[in-house]
Amino acid sequence: MGCAVQRPDVRRTAAPAPTRIGRRWNDAGHRPTQAITAYAVRVPRKSFADESRVALVRRARRINRQLAQFYPDAHCELDFTNPLELLVATILSAQTTDVRVNMVTPTVFAKYRTAEDYASADRTELETIIQSTGFYRAKTTSLIKLGQDLCDRYGGEVPNRLKDLVTLPGVGRKTANVVLGNAFGIPGITVDTHFGRLARRFGWTSSEDPVKVEHEVGSLIPKSEWTMLSHRLIWHGRRICHSRRPACGACPIATLCPSYGLGPTDPKTASKLVKLTPAVDEA
Repeated sequence: MGCAVQRPDVRRTAAPAPTRIGRRWNDAGHRPTQAITAYAVRVPRKSFADESRVALVRRARRINRQLAQFYPDAHCELDFTNPLELLVATILSAQTTDVRVNMVTPTVFAKYRTAEDYASADRTELETIIQSTGFYRAKTTSLIKLGQDLCDRYGGEVPNRLKDLVTLPGVGRKTANVVLGNAFGIPGITVDTHFGRLARRFGWTSSEDPVKVEHEVGSLIPKSEWTMLSHRLIWHGRRICHSRRPACGACPIATLCPSYGLGPTDPKTASKLVKLTPAVDEA
């Protein structure tokens, strides 16, 4: 299969042959989608140090558009069918991967279907079920208290307001925005480790504080795009723009990135770093 990837608009000494990296990962049960294709490009040396606010906004929105073309199927990689399941899955995803959580949640969701089920859960049994996700004792405490709070304060239903969600046990702004954006369709920016890292690499923010990152990035991108922007950056961070060694030579937004060159720029070398499937035990 081919891939409609917009090539960076830069001059080349010769028309390069595309390097096929492989199929992009999709959820189990979904057919594989397009292939990721990298192009050998000459990325001009450009300084973004004196970039104006207007130029920053334009570049941020262009990055978002190009990532949308590169990851047309970007979505939340936690499996869920309703707001409560997504809330539980997101709490379980702390300090582990979505892949690991998705291995556990079928058993969790089959046994605990309502907030009341979590509120009355046997601690030892729940701990045993979620043990492989790590920090299982703390997560069990959060889930039991979450069920109690939902029953006592919200009639057993998950609230759809940020100010309410963040008062629940085990729920911070990141988790709340995941639930709002993906279960209720209310735009929100999810600042996880991948999102924060990429936002700083793109020069959208210099802050390490997730709340500041959320607000600073939110000022660059239209609100209607916040949820999908979160998915795109998280996908890009998991697949190409890695923490230790980003695959710069396989990046579709190389010409727009001030951090180009942190990783190998040779397409063949970079293509070996691209992760086609998120690792089970790597956050």
